[in-house]
Formats: sequence, structure tokens, C-alpha cells
Amino acid sequence: MSLLNTVVLGMGTPPAGQGQGQGSGMLMMGYMAIIFALFYFMMIRPQMKREKERKKLIENIKAGDRILFCGGLLGVVASVKDNAFVVKIAENVKIEIARGAVLRVLDKDEAPGEIENK
Repeated sequence: MSLLNTVVLGMGTPPAGQGQGQGSGMLMMGYMAIIFALFYFMMIRPQMKREKERKKLIENIKAGDRILFCGGLLGVVASVKDNAFVVKIAENVKIEIARGAVLRVLDKDEAPGEIENK
């Protein structure tokens, strides 16, 4: 049956002792390596770079910085703790927010509407 399939498809019979899928297996591995490399340089590497910049941003926050949090909350950092910030959001209102919730540090005169999503 396999001889009939190869003749019908116009491939002829393979020479004796030669594996039919040996060359195509190496070609497939090459394609997979190229796809993985493209995936790494297009997706993984830029994400790692953004995460590194975000960690650096969070580490450099100090008291007096104006911050935008993920929930849309704006405030001024009153004090910095190990894993959180004490943020002043209104007169006599201070809350403690986790470091991971920081979205962006705003300039003194920057409005939240001016923020571009990256």
C-alpha cells in the first residue's frame, strides 16, 4: 500500500536503506528554532525589559512623589515602607498601598489624562 501511495503521488520508491523522514525532521527542528528565536525577540525580551524598568521605577519612589495607582487612585507618597507606600490622597487621609499597585510616577504639573498607554 505504501508503494502504491508513493507512485500515485509521483514520488517514486525511496532507495533501499534511506530513511524517508530523516531530512524533514532536521528541517522541522530548524523551523522550530527559528520560530522560538522570533518569539523570544518579539515577545519575551521586550516584556523582560519593561518589567526591569518598572522595578527600577518603583525602587526610586521617595516621599513627596505624586503617583498613579492601577485602580486610578492618585496620591502623594507620605512615607515608604518595605513592601508598601503610605499615600496621602486627601487632607488628613492616608492609606497604605502595595508597591506592586504603582502604575506610574507623575510629574508635579502632569494631569492623569495626559498619560499615554504603552
